[in-house]
Amino acid sequence: MRVLITGGSGFIGQRLCRVLVETGHRVLVVSRDPERARQRLPKQVDIRTSALDFVDSAPTALVNLAGEPIAEKRWTDSHKEKLLDSRINATRELVMLCEQLAQTGTPPKVMVSGSAMGFYGDQGGGVEAPEVTEETLPNDEFVHRMCLRWEQAAEGVTEYGVRLAVVRTGLVLDKDGGMLKRMLPPFKMGLGGRLGSGEQFMPWIHREDMVQIIIWLLGRDDLSGAFNACAPNPVMNAEFTRRLGEHLHRPTLLAMPERVLQTMLGELSRLLLTGARMVPRRLEQEGFPFRYRTLDEALEALL
Repeated sequence: MRVLITGGSGFIGQRLCRVLVETGHRVLVVSRDPERARQRLPKQVDIRTSALDFVDSAPTALVNLAGEPIAEKRWTDSHKEKLLDSRINATRELVMLCEQLAQTGTPPKVMVSGSAMGFYGDQGGGVEAPEVTEETLPNDEFVHRMCLRWEQAAEGVTEYGVRLAVVRTGLVLDKDGGMLKRMLPPFKMGLGGRLGSGEQFMPWIHREDMVQIIIWLLGRDDLSGAFNACAPNPVMNAEFTRRLGEHLHRPTLLAMPERVLQTMLGELSRLLLTGARMVPRRLEQEGFPFRYRTLDEALEALL
């Protein structure tokens, strides 16, 4: 395949590019900073600043991962707008590319487009929390509205005969990036602990499984729609904290009170204090072969 990727130099995108190159595919990447992207990606990757620059290459598949990191800054009104615009604009550009390629009779066959577990909003915590599947009704809040508009923008490609699969991604784990990279230093010093009550669920997925889900969906001509991209066994924050401490052989006695997080982070604290017991029902029904099904398996491989 000729796979065009937005967000190719990001945490998931970097690994996806390497796996695709290693398995013989041609990889095209859209990046606002081509020089920086070239330092992160295999030399075989073709990097340009706009998806529309690839009209002459006619990609057969699209992977849409672009978007400003959601947990880097407080959610001021201006930053919320930036978070949304970064996702919507990149997606609309891919829709425009599909429109142009359709005019020449060579539209892509498929697009796998990003979304997030935040689509569902706060679905409650604790042992009585219901499982959240692709059919669960969302709780209306900022992250849900952002993911909804992101997914709606991606639907534009279907007008040009492009099959669309949307991945609502959980917390992606690997030791050299994402949430786990930020957590490891304090936990290694014995300063780790639960956040708030610790009863909020943390749907997670190993980065290798995340990459394989994307590749698997690119190749499954019979699948479209939304897929929860997480491991089959989500855990609450308190359990995640305890197991991470056990694998690092460090205590996890400290706790961050809810009020402190709210004061420090404002509305952004909802990312840490709320969650959803999200499960990958459609992936399991369709037979995706998870390599890391439990948190212990993932942490043992990573640490």
